[in-house]
Amino acid sequence: MKKILLLATLLFFFAIAKAQRVFSVQYESQAKVKVYVVKYESQADLKVYKVKYESQVGENDGKWFFTNYESQAKKTIFYVNYESQAELKIFFVDYESQAGWRNTSKKHLMY
Repeated sequence: MKKILLLATLLFFFAIAKAQRVFSVQYESQAKVKVYVVKYESQADLKVYKVKYESQVGENDGKWFFTNYESQAKKTIFYVNYESQAELKIFFVDYESQAGWRNTSKKHLMY
């Protein structure tokens, strides 16, 4: 019984550990990561694809699920108005296969 409980707990934490569940906050001070949406793919650190279901999130590979509540998210983001204010520059792509990192040195921001 203890082994089953331990296994269930480990699986639960593994599922929660996916960093791609995000919530967009209203105030910069609430955010873990400040994000700027660029106009061109070539300017982005990360190409993001919005998935429809939480089960589709990847493991820090640009597939984001936007949660309805801050408590459900692994990362909170704030959209800044200027590129110079951002920690991470993103570009939203139309297809899941396009998602991914262009600048892997910023990958730690979404862990």
